[in-house]
Amino acid sequence: MANSIEYASKFLPVIDDIYKAESVTECLDTSSMADFSGANEIKILKVSTTGLGTYSRTGGYPKGDITAVWETMKLTQERGKEISIDRMDDEETLGMVFGTVTGNFMREWVIPELDAYRFSKYASSTGITTKEETLTKDTILSAIDSASLALDESEVPLEGRVLFVNSDLKPVLNSALTRQWTNEEEASTVVNKYNNMNVIYVPKTRFYTKISLNDGTGTWGYTKDATGKSINFMMLYPQALVQAKKFVMPKIFSPDENQKLDAWLFQFRLYHDAFVYENKAKGIYMSDRAGD
Repeated sequence: MANSIEYASKFLPVIDDIYKAESVTECLDTSSMADFSGANEIKILKVSTTGLGTYSRTGGYPKGDITAVWETMKLTQERGKEISIDRMDDEETLGMVFGTVTGNFMREWVIPELDAYRFSKYASSTGITTKEETLTKDTILSAIDSASLALDESEVPLEGRVLFVNSDLKPVLNSALTRQWTNEEEASTVVNKYNNMNVIYVPKTRFYTKISLNDGTGTWGYTKDATGKSINFMMLYPQALVQAKKFVMPKIFSPDENQKLDAWLFQFRLYHDAFVYENKAKGIYMSDRAGD
């Protein structure tokens, strides 16, 4: 049993590192007002206060109130997978095999689903600004500028905004900007920053307004929902949302502990969810497209 626990401790950092390296939404893990209160719950601190009143030279300051409430939210997504690897006597070989299997599993299944779920959750949140449009190199910059203006008018802070762009619009955005070349040894046409916003390109298969999560009995992972649309771009202010993620310690059973097969058994389970603050929904702007 001790060896099984050691393997679990050894490979948990590998799982988390792969998530950080491959996920496009990892940069939004910035909330400081969230507290995990249980295995599948997260507490969100919601603070509100009254505005200014007229100061009286006789009565002094007008009395106001500050309300701070911890709202408990349930993590609704419980996903998992079981992987078996034939008995191996050599620890180093097992580590190599499990590392490869885990890496492929995380990159091909877990991370794409995690990103896709989050974007679809933000896209369906009440109060965000949305616009349906077809973008070309002649219209994409004005569309992004309109999104920035919408956030400006809602007094969303400029600093920290992130622009997520569908990967199939990458050449469209790149060709929309005029560049003047000199004699640099290396040249790049890729737009990585626009008006002080970091630009992150999202694989188009992760960028839908609605997805369906498969239960694994016949089909694994997720698929685009029939009523879902492709997202052109999404402009996000990270403090408008919270991403709750728990990579639970993988359970590992040795061939001697495994009662079904003469094999190592790895079980992976994940609780997670994403939420948008009601009073900060205007910090999210989405452009999507019809019939796609």
